[in-house]
Amino acid sequence: MNVVHVVPALFGPSGVVGGAERYAFELARHMATQTATKLVTFGDATREERVGALRVHVIGNPWLVRGQQANPFSLAVLRELQWADVVHCHQHHVLMTSAAAAWCRLTGRRVFVSDLGGGGWDVSAYVSTDNWFHGHLHLSRYSRQIYGQTDNPRAHVIGGGVDEVKFSPDASIACEGAALFVGRLLPHKGVADLLQGLPTGMSLTIVGPEPDASTRTWLSTLASGRAVTFLHGLDDAALVRQYRRALCVVLPSVYRTADGRETRVPELLGQTLLEGMACGIPTICTGVASMPEVVEDGVTGFVVPPNDPSALGNRLTWLREHPAEARAMGIAGRRRVLEHFTWPAVVGRCIDAYGAIESPSVQESKGLAA
Repeated sequence: MNVVHVVPALFGPSGVVGGAERYAFELARHMATQTATKLVTFGDATREERVGALRVHVIGNPWLVRGQQANPFSLAVLRELQWADVVHCHQHHVLMTSAAAAWCRLTGRRVFVSDLGGGGWDVSAYVSTDNWFHGHLHLSRYSRQIYGQTDNPRAHVIGGGVDEVKFSPDASIACEGAALFVGRLLPHKGVADLLQGLPTGMSLTIVGPEPDASTRTWLSTLASGRAVTFLHGLDDAALVRQYRRALCVVLPSVYRTADGRETRVPELLGQTLLEGMACGIPTICTGVASMPEVVEDGVTGFVVPPNDPSALGNRLTWLREHPAEARAMGIAGRRRVLEHFTWPAVVGRCIDAYGAIESPSVQESKGLAA
């Protein structure tokens, strides 16, 4: 089958965005080794690229719906979809996804959607578009639950993956004893709790896109007097080096932020936890959203209550004081990734879901035979 993945922004050879975009790019890249696959996305200029077997088409200068950067729209994407038997949209609540779903239904193509969080103005704000898709492919059981689709037979959990070759242990790199946070510096990521709970004498490395001025000032104030290093713009090779030398990866996301705001969906997967586990280091996360599906408490790391700096600090101290047990947790984490979170496994679940819905031509031939 010919598969087209549609994602608002590109992660890959032309730019680094974030975990959601990495997910779509890596899924498409690995799927291309098994079936003809194209990734359609948006950017400043139109271009085509090849990444291994994957064809990448960037549609330039799209209309940004209501000025929303994460909500690009262009009718040019419909030409790309003509090649497809199956269209897999990444991000549910954006105008491009609804338009693609409607067009696929009209032209007899199978269409699926994975919600990666976020979104923008869309017709789905006024009318449910859930039934426009042949299937909803969720990153976690939490995602399926929070979107009210636990009992929906068309809602499947495909999970998440990590490139276990790129993200892998290296015994020649010594642990430097620093905690590591990787991700966007947004309030719901719980970085404030991590800074407040950082044990005396422990260093912390924070890796992510450079935040806006107010967030940078706020975090710098919290980090004052602590051994905290901020790194921005790292490529994958540099990121892997940070994982390999870390004491642990910490993802302390919260439902309620320090300024009182709430979010139901702070994490739909926890990609950085998987990357750290694949590199053979233990992980600490909060018992929030999908993350307990990734981290086995006491086996591959620790799950702590959200909004609790002291709990984070206690577990960080324990890992520092128990290096042998920490190494064992890292080994267990790597094993868990290889057993449950590889991209070939995710691709297989997607293809199974795509094939579970017969194409209109097959349905028509069955009808004629009857």
